[in-house]
Amino acid sequence: MPLVPSSYTPPAFFKNGHLSTIYCGLARRVNGLIQKRERLYLSDGDFLDLDWSNSITPTRKLVLLLHGLEGDGQRPYITGSAKLFNQNGFDACALNYRGCSGEPNTLYRSYHSGVTEDLEEVIAHILSSYPYSEIYLNGFSLGGNLLLKYLGERSAVPKEIKGAVAISVPCSLHSSCQQLLTLKNILYAQRFKRHLIAKLRQKQHLFPERITGSDIKNIKTLKDFDDIYTSRAHHFKDALDYYTQCSSLQFLPNIKVPSLVINAKNDSFLGPECYPFHEADTNPNLYLEVPKYGGHVGFWGKNNQTYTEKRSLDFFDSQ
Repeated sequence: MPLVPSSYTPPAFFKNGHLSTIYCGLARRVNGLIQKRERLYLSDGDFLDLDWSNSITPTRKLVLLLHGLEGDGQRPYITGSAKLFNQNGFDACALNYRGCSGEPNTLYRSYHSGVTEDLEEVIAHILSSYPYSEIYLNGFSLGGNLLLKYLGERSAVPKEIKGAVAISVPCSLHSSCQQLLTLKNILYAQRFKRHLIAKLRQKQHLFPERITGSDIKNIKTLKDFDDIYTSRAHHFKDALDYYTQCSSLQFLPNIKVPSLVINAKNDSFLGPECYPFHEADTNPNLYLEVPKYGGHVGFWGKNNQTYTEKRSLDFFDSQ
């Protein structure tokens, strides 16, 4: 589909991409959501945790929420989305990736931007254990790349999957990494690196023969982390091989489920290759909205409901 026009125009303060990113990521608070945790044991013996919240009325519609890098099911962009969906006839399930629910996972491997086999197991579990007739996917940043890759890399997905919305998506992982290594993003990159290294030290206690002190000392950038840990733990040659294989951009032409990508023009995490204009123009199932403002998973909105939360609800209701 051609480019979808955007009506998003925030107040002057939130037209600054960095301010909207920081406010929605660190300062925003969402109250009143009740979540119940379910532990899912995976086929390889590891586990991940699902955080469920229910619609105020009985429903057979579910939104599966996928967080970003070093996020979890309690981040405001996840809980805010779940709360709005619950208020409008959807149950919500927030997927915490391996090692992201407050407890280290048991294997050397963990999660990354393209680990769609875990998403596939979660969806299979939901379909076999719950009576949902409609499932919608809603992903943010890394989670957006993950869901788009899932939808586009296989010949068919379960018929219950009716639509998807992916927000602030690094469709080209290499392009996004290059942006994160620039001076304008140094504070974000340092924060991500600090959290990732803290988890890697936990891994080192579990697998001292596979992660050395010198390995950790050699991690100076996010790309170093992917060279030293992500690629080795998940069977890629190196960081560039990981970025090449797992970027969703190459899978977008194959998506057959109505899917909306919302990437702000002033998202400092995204390089030019992260805006799939050609792919949206040639795939009738792919919609691309590029608001002028919004930062990275920012999109401030009135009444503590972001623009993208309301936009996702509207898009799912229209399917």
